[in-house]
Amino acid sequence: MSIALQKTLSLILLIVIGIFLQKKLQNEDQKKGLKTIILNIALPAMIFVALLKIEINPDLLILPVLALVFNIVMIIITKFSLPFFGIKADSPAMRTLMLLLPSLAPGLTCFPFIVEYLGDDVLAWAALADIGNKLFVLVLAYLLAMSWYYKNQQLKAKSNGQKVKELLLAMVSEPINLVILVAIGLLSFGFNMESMPAFLSSSIVMMKDMMTPLVLLFIGIAVIFKWDQLRMISSILTFRAGFTFLLSGLFIWLVPMPSEAAVLLAVVFPQSAVSFWPFAHMSAIRKLEYENESQKGNPTFDLDLGINVLAVSMPYSTLLILGVFTSGSYFTSPLHVISIGGLLVGTALIPKAIQVVKNADFSFENLREKVLKDSSVE
Repeated sequence: MSIALQKTLSLILLIVIGIFLQKKLQNEDQKKGLKTIILNIALPAMIFVALLKIEINPDLLILPVLALVFNIVMIIITKFSLPFFGIKADSPAMRTLMLLLPSLAPGLTCFPFIVEYLGDDVLAWAALADIGNKLFVLVLAYLLAMSWYYKNQQLKAKSNGQKVKELLLAMVSEPINLVILVAIGLLSFGFNMESMPAFLSSSIVMMKDMMTPLVLLFIGIAVIFKWDQLRMISSILTFRAGFTFLLSGLFIWLVPMPSEAAVLLAVVFPQSAVSFWPFAHMSAIRKLEYENESQKGNPTFDLDLGINVLAVSMPYSTLLILGVFTSGSYFTSPLHVISIGGLLVGTALIPKAIQVVKNADFSFENLREKVLKDSSVE
């Protein structure tokens, strides 16, 4: 058995253990507590250690820009592709999916596998790229959500300057982003893990080592098997994954990459699950609508659909990312990545295309019967 396969099976085993722990941790506060430990202690420690092991390179500053460009491209693609899946334009479902699908949550579904398969250096690159994604999910997604809320409820748009300022402050004060800023500051003054006092570096490393097992257990505990809307959500997530593979394949084909690890990062990072932050914005807006009697019957977003997308996206992305890493060097070829992307897009679209054709034939038959009926009457 190959080393990669053994590592994959050991990671899957932790997810399975998490599934068996679901009955023991049914309380939402318990799940929230575990997630808090991951996002505020283990993940920041992992990113801090990874960043302090790299050398500052101005070229790496392009990574957040690339991630933000990906978010923007995906929101455009989402807008024009969703009607093909039966999602009506300017509907709560459309607005919900347009916020969720372009977002990324690499901390829970990508970073643990990057550090296990590619190492701390590549994890540091991923953490820098996530800054651009955070700008999208915290600021741009919020502005879009508020804009749609005002339009849907026919309200006069208010100035969002102060709210954007508060969001930026919250973004800076978030542990993950704060750790990135502190680590970059220390690196700029020549500090690294070896320069720190032994007791401090040892504590940080111990917190960092909790990350992978805690995340995998959390994925198993949090996964929810809801069959309502599952077929539609699976088709949409398959299309998202396929189109993302196409973008990654074109990128690694056109842009010279420094190593195979960098190629794999470009493939797996965009395959992260959708982020919870857009859903948090939608929930806040729904609360505003509930507080106003005239707005209750006209929701801006479909929160039930949103929570189901979140529930399906996490295990879906986890399996995809594990599949990429288990495949060895297969996904280092742009042709292979583009081929897999085309296959997934086709898998998502062909059933819909067949359904459209069947409906068209049905309509044609109805028209033919109507013409024959009219002719017989004459």
